[in-house]
Amino acid sequence: MTRITHTPIWPPLTSLRSRHSAVCSVSPTPPRSRRTFLGALGALPFALLLCGFARPLPAVEDPSSNVHGGEANLVLPDLSQVTVIGGFSGQTLLIIGLIVCLLGLGFGLATYVQLKKMPVHASMLEVAELIYATCQAYLKKQGRFLLILWVFITAVIVIYYKVLVGFPWGKMLIVVAFSLLGMAGSYSVAWFGIRVNTFANARTAYASLRGKPLPIHKTPMKSGMSIGMVLISLELLMMLIILLFLPNDVAGACFIGFAIGESLGASALRIAGGIFTKIADIGADLMKIVFKIDEDDPRNPGVIADCTGDNAGDSVGPSADGFETYGVTGVALVTFIILAVNDPVLQATLLVWVFSVRVAMILASALAYAINARIVASRYSDATTMNFEAPLSSLVWFTSIICIAATYLMSWLVLAPQGGALWIELATIVTCGTLAGALIPELVKVFTSTKSRHVRETVKSSRQGGASLNILSGVVAGNFSAYWLGITIVGLMGGAFLISEVTLGDYMLAPAVFAFGLVAFGFLGMGPVTIAVDSYGPVTDNAQSVYELSRIEAIDGIDEEVQRSDGFAPQWDNAKLMLEENDGAGNTFKATAKPVLIGTAVVGATTMIFSIIIGLTNRLEEGLNYLSILHAPFLLGLIMGGAVIFWFSGASIQAVTTGAYRAVEFIKTSIKLDDDTERASEKDSTRVVEICTQYAQQGMLTIFLAVFFATLSFAFVEPYFFIGYLISIAIFGLYQAIYMANAGGAWDNAKKIVEVDLHAKGTALHDATIVGDTVGDPFKDTSSVALNPIIKFTTLFGLLAVELAVSLTGQGLSALVYTLAVIFALVSAFFVYRSFYHMRIQAPMEDPADGEDSPADSPASQIGAQR
Repeated sequence: MTRITHTPIWPPLTSLRSRHSAVCSVSPTPPRSRRTFLGALGALPFALLLCGFARPLPAVEDPSSNVHGGEANLVLPDLSQVTVIGGFSGQTLLIIGLIVCLLGLGFGLATYVQLKKMPVHASMLEVAELIYATCQAYLKKQGRFLLILWVFITAVIVIYYKVLVGFPWGKMLIVVAFSLLGMAGSYSVAWFGIRVNTFANARTAYASLRGKPLPIHKTPMKSGMSIGMVLISLELLMMLIILLFLPNDVAGACFIGFAIGESLGASALRIAGGIFTKIADIGADLMKIVFKIDEDDPRNPGVIADCTGDNAGDSVGPSADGFETYGVTGVALVTFIILAVNDPVLQATLLVWVFSVRVAMILASALAYAINARIVASRYSDATTMNFEAPLSSLVWFTSIICIAATYLMSWLVLAPQGGALWIELATIVTCGTLAGALIPELVKVFTSTKSRHVRETVKSSRQGGASLNILSGVVAGNFSAYWLGITIVGLMGGAFLISEVTLGDYMLAPAVFAFGLVAFGFLGMGPVTIAVDSYGPVTDNAQSVYELSRIEAIDGIDEEVQRSDGFAPQWDNAKLMLEENDGAGNTFKATAKPVLIGTAVVGATTMIFSIIIGLTNRLEEGLNYLSILHAPFLLGLIMGGAVIFWFSGASIQAVTTGAYRAVEFIKTSIKLDDDTERASEKDSTRVVEICTQYAQQGMLTIFLAVFFATLSFAFVEPYFFIGYLISIAIFGLYQAIYMANAGGAWDNAKKIVEVDLHAKGTALHDATIVGDTVGDPFKDTSSVALNPIIKFTTLFGLLAVELAVSLTGQGLSALVYTLAVIFALVSAFFVYRSFYHMRIQAPMEDPADGEDSPADSPASQIGAQR
């Protein structure tokens, strides 16, 4: 980042309008582009505000040194100079870490093979493979979309690093290549996740026929650990390869490119997956009210899309998100250490320590899983009933305790030779984050578990107040959860801050910022287990659907066939009941992973924002007064961030709303419920999948481009405005995501209580909880979860964007910078406009007079009208 000084003049809007009239004017638009014109017109007030901001950016003391590539030119220290207790060099220790990562990948792949070989009935396997086939088609389309979005990112990388910075072609291509590798990593773990989950769903469904709860728990748990170990091991393996085997002056560029790519992949897959899954889920849910049928009734053409969505939203999204979160947090810490620590030996020592602790935590997660699995097996081997949440809770706590012990041990090995109590301080700070990884799930359960008072209050309020009071009770649960989780995160970060005040200031700049980054690092310490309990949910959800869609009970001679092939008599009634109960546990633990990931994004973003600040302020020596609400651009940036968070929440839900409208409309007119129909036609099921895919891709592309151009615009406006904006989206995003996720979890499990505990399917109470759940679906699985990668992508890409703006200004191109800021703002506002007006429901408010769909209002015509 460039060293700059700042002029404290911020001219009023009126004095600058004439000077920047050329920049702020809007060209006449042809009538056929009326929507484009309206989008630009809606952006005009903000464009004028940009003109008011416009003043020369901070002057550069040495223009010749202005363009240097920022974080991509970081030179990593020589790791061979680090010696740990036992005489090992730092490089040797990390090479051992590479072997551990390979073992982690081997564990995941071995589990994959075991799942594939587990017994399953052909009827269930057929359904599972159909779900996987639709998931494949969806992911292939998403892959093509990702490549389009990658082109936008690559254009900025090439313009900055090649044209402005003057990187050699080789080094610039390394940045581009690693951005593609990072995106491919997010995409590949997402693909692996759906393959494992679609193996596990059929095996879980078949295992339920034994009438014992333990096999129903073990199968999704095994698949979840497979995904978690592969995801974390692959991410760490890639980063260790960069750290150990690439030249020190190239590794920084590789880290930045890699992080940008994986952040891009996670953002797109999270947004699209969240939209897809909730369109399908709402379509399937509402049929229970309209036709009084089961959610997984095979005659409903929306069921296959719902199963695909469970994987697209609840497996693909979290897998890509977890991969990106783990990587970006690591890159943030690497960047901080190089920028804030002066001593090269200490830099190298801290880098070895960070990655060694990560390796130790992989081993700790595997050990905790093995111990917990043995305890659960001995306790429930002959049980006929089981609290499915209990083994998941014990796994999280076992992992937390073992990870904390591993952190202290590895910190002593690597940092004790430095002398003093540095190893104790850093290990204790990381422990604050590791405790958060265990405490947050416990708090989330208070608001989302089927056993919690908040969820039961939601059910009770629905009995007399219907859907209205059901929704209000869910809102209460979400708001209360945001308070208590916020207090917990602040408390743990506050503890980390107090510890950092002891001696860390003797070693580095801004020790509190490093402490916050380590808290985020600790959040992710239990990475394999966090991903595992999150992946447990889509398997349990799909297992119910596979059971119903297979129609296994109706197969002639099925009891004798199962007895002959696998040696047990099917327990049909117990099977369905336990699958429902296990799904409730899956719902709860899907909810627990969301605040952990969003908390990591927010806490980790602090470290990334510091990388911008340290460059703007010449290593915190000047210009700090501009990080104040007395500096108007900084204050306005704080306000702007909240606006974007609330727009994003609305835009993502709008895509779900319109897509669900089209899906419901199509299902209602195509569903066949006569006695001769056993299941929906493949053609109708495929059409519902197409509707979901269409709106998921439209919504994702529109939202992402709005975020992309907003990031460029705000970074070009004024650096401290952008810093305020980044802080704001992190804070607003934290509470918005927690509120939406946990309100949605409360609504979801309130419905589960009615279905499982009260056996009240088809009643008015059930209808009320279904309505609440359809509100909660996009809350918890679309908007809230997508805020996490959006915050990280904006912060990470913002590093590049700010450097680009400052570099252009340093070359005397201020007018170009402000012109581009306005253009980018107009383009962003255009996509914001489209995110509602292009995605809105295109149908008349009045019903056709005869009560039937008119030709102009038919599903086909309405879907076509949206294209």
